[in-house]
Amino acid sequence: MKDLFYTYILNLQNRITSALEDIDGKAKFHEDEWQREEGGGGKTRVIENGNVFEKGGVNVSAVHGSLPKSMQSYFKVENCGFYACGLSLVIHPKNPFVPTVHANWRYFEMFDLSGKMIDQWFGGGLDLTPYYLFEDDAKHFHQVCKTGCDKHDPEFYSKYKKQCDDYFWNHHRNEGRGIGGLFFDYLKPTANKSIDQWHDFVTEVGDSFLDAYLPIVKKRKDMPYEKHHRDWQEIRRGRYVEFNLVHDKGTLFGLKTNGRIESILMSLPPHVQWRYDHQPEKNSPEDQLINVLQHPKDWINT
Repeated sequence: MKDLFYTYILNLQNRITSALEDIDGKAKFHEDEWQREEGGGGKTRVIENGNVFEKGGVNVSAVHGSLPKSMQSYFKVENCGFYACGLSLVIHPKNPFVPTVHANWRYFEMFDLSGKMIDQWFGGGLDLTPYYLFEDDAKHFHQVCKTGCDKHDPEFYSKYKKQCDDYFWNHHRNEGRGIGGLFFDYLKPTANKSIDQWHDFVTEVGDSFLDAYLPIVKKRKDMPYEKHHRDWQEIRRGRYVEFNLVHDKGTLFGLKTNGRIESILMSLPPHVQWRYDHQPEKNSPEDQLINVLQHPKDWINT
């Protein structure tokens, strides 16, 4: 399974970076291939200062070795090894009317001292972080998510949409990081779902990413904007950074397993503002976004 999924995410990385380069028309992804001393490595691809994308990364990694003590305590295991592979991406567009997007698809195994596998699971999802809310964009993104889920189980979309809203929640701000999408973790083989079926579901979601995001980019990338739009984008990016450094489990896992710091922190945007007690004007477009972030919506049935 790990070989099958690793081959998949390598191919998906190629498809996504090629499509994003085509839309940008100027910047190209720079690839940085790296090795992890404890075992494994990855391919980090970063795009910067383009026509459309100010900064973005589409990373693939496959790492293995002894599970660190801090993670053994988290998973309630002792003296075991692990293997983890995945694709993680974050794209920060230049135009404030184009949303930031994040996605991740990963596979994890744990082994005992004899090398016998004792656990395995998939995780991942995709979510959208707009700076200005366009309801048709939100509905499109969520409809693509629902269509992929419905092919596998009619209950998946509502379940994983709620998990996304719950996970990407800035508790210290009492607001969502964005307008959600899908989030799932610990998709393990059961009597009802084999690991192969979970693989098929996760790759279905991965294959839908470009359909979910690119139409929004094409629609919004050439919209004119002014400095106050850009200022608001940078203020909201600050909230994005806060979530990633305070709450995100993937970031914390990478830091605790001696992950490659440049790859882990590639999710951080290049230009950010933190203004003291900044409040948007009541009933402004900025205020409307905050209201939605504080009260997650059902985008399919509205």
